[in-house]
Amino acid sequence: MKTIDNVNFKDRRAIIRVDFNVPLDEKFNVTDDTRIRAAIPTIQKILSDGGSAVLMSHLGRPKGGYEEKFSLKHIVTTVEKLLSVPVKFASDSVGDNVKNLALELKAGEVLLLENLRFHKQETTGTESFAQELASLGDIYVNDAFGTAHRAHASTTIIAKFFPKNKCFGYVMAGELVSIHKVLTSAEKPFTAIMGGAKVSGKILIIEKLLDKIDNLLIGGGMAYTFIKAQGGKIGSSLVEEDKIDIALKILSDAKAKSVNIYIPVDTIAGDGFSNDAKKQICDIHKIPDGWIGLDIGPATENIYKNIILKSKTILWNGPMGVFEMSSFEHGTQAVALAVAEATGKGSYTLIGGGDSVAAINKYKLADKVSYVSTGGGALLKYIESGTLPGVEAIEK
Repeated sequence: MKTIDNVNFKDRRAIIRVDFNVPLDEKFNVTDDTRIRAAIPTIQKILSDGGSAVLMSHLGRPKGGYEEKFSLKHIVTTVEKLLSVPVKFASDSVGDNVKNLALELKAGEVLLLENLRFHKQETTGTESFAQELASLGDIYVNDAFGTAHRAHASTTIIAKFFPKNKCFGYVMAGELVSIHKVLTSAEKPFTAIMGGAKVSGKILIIEKLLDKIDNLLIGGGMAYTFIKAQGGKIGSSLVEEDKIDIALKILSDAKAKSVNIYIPVDTIAGDGFSNDAKKQICDIHKIPDGWIGLDIGPATENIYKNIILKSKTILWNGPMGVFEMSSFEHGTQAVALAVAEATGKGSYTLIGGGDSVAAINKYKLADKVSYVSTGGGALLKYIESGTLPGVEAIEK
């Protein structure tokens, strides 16, 4: 794997694809700088070598052309604060003015380009747009794992203009090492924890994992489709009627491959989808009419905790319930604490997926697990396909 540690950036201008797609409040203040902080070591390495850096990213999903709320100018102050150096800002991502700003950069200087997605050519992967971006640097560094599953101009197409001068930044390298560790050299027992709302988004991942894991723990809204498939009564809980056959197939495939698959035995149900709803603990196969399963119950928590603590490798993707509501967060919190405890006892733990990462951060456990993936969608796509367009573009 070619990373920035293999390169001396002295007197070189690196164009770096970072993932600065961060949340902003109504006053355009950054409310979570995790992704920016993740990219800082890569930028600092380049600057400390005596190089300069041109940073490019997207922010949100603009519908075409400039939109004030998606301008990267709002994050300049945050980047400067975390990097401890001034950051110049280009009001566009291509064009003569942008090129002049890039060419004028001196060693140790940083230029941030405007939101790439203000140009539709970014998402369509237009080669001429990628070539314009490529003209801004001497070497291409991809450090945006969260977008590596998309064949966009800045994540994939641009790499062809740097046949010998391209590499991974620290974020990308860390993600790939972590994924390879879990998928190719996992110490047994290997447990995958899958939660979230729907089975449909996890089918391919589960099918891939069944060849690698020993245990599969199911939680979240997707659990009720499995319960209904087994003939249980789920009240008004979330269910994908058209995925019941697939749920049964997953259960059958797991049995055929000697994978222990665990579905919740009890649930915290509410009489409505609200934090203030009345709630009760009930057998997950016998949820009363009109009640909604919103979290795993205490018996399930204990079962899952025991399995997690006996595991040597753990992959967690998706919450156990509606953890955004304090009344229905206990299951997710219990799993998060168990994963952290297992890590402390020597297990390797990989957290992937936006909600799982949000949960780990909510309970202040990010430094208590082995690795927190910055790109949930990209991580899942990598598990499904074994590679990503942005990864292949560097490795070719």
